Amino acid sequence: MARLRWGILSTARIGLRRVLPAIAASETGALAAIASRAPERARQAAAQFDIPRAHGAYEDLLADPEVDAVYIPLPNSMHKEWTLRAAAAGKHILCEKPIGLNAAEATEMAGAASRAGVLLQEAFMYRHHPQIERLAALVREGAVGRPWLVRAGFTFTVGSDADIRLNRALGGGGLLDVGCYTVSISRLLLGEPDRATAAATFERGVDVRLSGLLTFPQGASALIDCGLRAADRQFCEIVGTEGTVTLLRPFLPGEDPALILLRRRGQEERLEIPGTNQYTRMVDHFGACVLNGAAPRYPAEDAVANMAALDLLRTNSMSTGTD
Repeated sequence: MARLRWGILSTARIGLRRVLPAIAASETGALAAIASRAPERARQAAAQFDIPRAHGAYEDLLADPEVDAVYIPLPNSMHKEWTLRAAAAGKHILCEKPIGLNAAEATEMAGAASRAGVLLQEAFMYRHHPQIERLAALVREGAVGRPWLVRAGFTFTVGSDADIRLNRALGGGGLLDVGCYTVSISRLLLGEPDRATAAATFERGVDVRLSGLLTFPQGASALIDCGLRAADRQFCEIVGTEGTVTLLRPFLPGEDPALILLRRRGQEERLEIPGTNQYTRMVDHFGACVLNGAAPRYPAEDAVANMAALDLLRTNSMSTGTD
């Protein structure tokens, strides 16, 4: 079977720890090349993952005729530039979340990919886990009645003050790093919000703790919180008129079985979802779209809409102080 030949733009940790192993384990992909502005780091990563070619410049990887698609795990501030360059080079693109710094950037990126005839997908791996598919089906089928509230949180504490997620110039901040997940799952279940308000605590110009309220045209709402200086936690609860459904680990469930708690009519049902690698599932879905013409579950327009919701929260955010 033909495989999609992947090039990796940078030796970022998320790529080395999660996405490169996922590509290597996938049914549709093969690691073809990796690039770093530090050539020795590219050579080390190539040796570690048995990648045929190591490039000392991102431009060289985009010019590599043996690369069909690129994965971009660069800092948020660099997503737009290298997505536009990749599209111009005719490469399909899997770009780390958030796809850009704002909806205007995301719109420009989606337009460039469309004109170039290449696939652009935001690397929201959590959406490819079977627990998310089951959650969406439960809500769609009315298992908890009409959903009127989503509560979602994703927080942790960065390990170093030098972490790029604390760097404003590189597009840092908790809302873009982990808050984007809480917004994404809220939209998945409730549609597109039309209003928002938020309160945030800042450090060096980036939000390190934020809580927000999104409201939706049909009367539903979402309470979200995120942070880079907070306890390590993740959850999602959907409240309906007839019950609730809760995911204990909605975004990073690992490869152990995941658990969904369904409560209705005074009874609790525990639904166990078999463990899987959601990164590999994401890569294989991308490969199926490119190689077999499968329709993307989440086209680039979805990434634009998620950025628009994040913009709403930022535009309507007030500061609660600084750390």
